[in-house]
Amino acid sequence: ATAANTLERPTLFSLSFAAYLVEGLCDIALCVFFYILLKPVDRNLALLSAFFGIASMVTFAVAQSSFFASSIVLGDTPGMDAFTPGQREALAYLTLRISGTIAWLFLCLYGTASMIRGYLIARSTYLPKIFGVLFMIGGAGFFLRSATYLLAPKLSSPLLLMPMALAGIPMMVWLLVRGIDPVRVRGAA
Repeated sequence: ATAANTLERPTLFSLSFAAYLVEGLCDIALCVFFYILLKPVDRNLALLSAFFGIASMVTFAVAQSSFFASSIVLGDTPGMDAFTPGQREALAYLTLRISGTIAWLFLCLYGTASMIRGYLIARSTYLPKIFGVLFMIGGAGFFLRSATYLLAPKLSSPLLLMPMALAGIPMMVWLLVRGIDPVRVRGAA
């Protein structure tokens, strides 16, 4: 069924990959933004958070490349005619499974970056401390979702990802509406 859906909707499949590319670019910009924003609190931790953020984005890029590989396996790609349709479907399914498995590492790295950012936000004098606490909880949820999936799958729940929305959405609104006073940021440095 997955192979049939991929073949029947190639444009939708390509658009989903293109959406990831946009997300990846936004993740890089977000890493830079948080580094600049949190550098006055602790330069080394802000840099560590940026590295974890970039590493998580690169890890997810690898996962998405494996995801995209399924369309190559199923398409009219030179050399694929050496495989039977059933073998190609199995290979496509395998690439999707590999993609999902690699994505669990992304969650772990992204959660670590978020916990560090949360700690820095809580220590800052120019951002509400509650956002820092929420980011630490949200990051821990991402990390725990990944760890439980790998170590204790029965304890793993998508609900562990929900706290990140409770951190990210209010902070985004606060930044858009209230913003940050550059004088306070420079004063913290």
